[in-house]
Amino acid sequence: MSKPVVAITRPQDRAKKACEIVEKLSGVPVLAPTLDLKPVNTESLRELVERKDELDWIIFTSPTTIVSLNKFYPDFIKTLDCKLAVIGNKTGKLAEKQGLTVDLMPEDFTAEGLIEEFEKRGITNQTIGIPRTASARPVLPESLEKLGNKVILAEAYKSLFPMDDTKVKELITKIKNKEIDAITFTSPLTVENFFTIAEDKQEIAEMLNENLLTVSIGPITAKVLDKYNVDYIYPDTYTVPDMMELLFETLNRC
Repeated sequence: MSKPVVAITRPQDRAKKACEIVEKLSGVPVLAPTLDLKPVNTESLRELVERKDELDWIIFTSPTTIVSLNKFYPDFIKTLDCKLAVIGNKTGKLAEKQGLTVDLMPEDFTAEGLIEEFEKRGITNQTIGIPRTASARPVLPESLEKLGNKVILAEAYKSLFPMDDTKVKELITKIKNKEIDAITFTSPLTVENFFTIAEDKQEIAEMLNENLLTVSIGPITAKVLDKYNVDYIYPDTYTVPDMMELLFETLNRC
């Protein structure tokens, strides 16, 4: 039996682990980034850094946030004196490598999961910093404010349409030629950008349904797949390793 060919649409600088997992599980990864991440030093990020001493909490929603802060303000993280909440194991592990203690990480690795934990703990009347991408969903800051907290929102990086879409177009050709067994999406924008690059969206969606196994990292990304009428599965725990494990378990049952 030939090795399953798995398409990975993550940003280039965050895809190494996913490719390694596919190879470890006896698959062949095909990297076609549908998203570029670019750290940026914005006015809002500078303001957050200047107001560091006001913070009761800071929330890191992705590793790229930490990368951006270290790039532009290398002393910021090491001098933080507030509680830390993170979304996801990878973000938590990177924060701990920086010498930080993670005070809160929800079992459900989504903004909704984090909000639920803040509600359970009755966290209110706190000043909370959230450095992230400006294209992120508004649910997290809005919900925290509804709980009576003050939110300092900062743009730490940009989520960009890929500057070079050659690999994505090559992937689409491979999909049409039935050379791909599965495709993975790890954020809503990876889905949106993929279908923006695809000229015939309906045709590609039908091909995904008929010829491929589509795997979403979780329910938020899955909602965008619903928009394009693509069938999918996603793991109980919203991480890349769990996603890949489910992918290969499902392929092996077929």
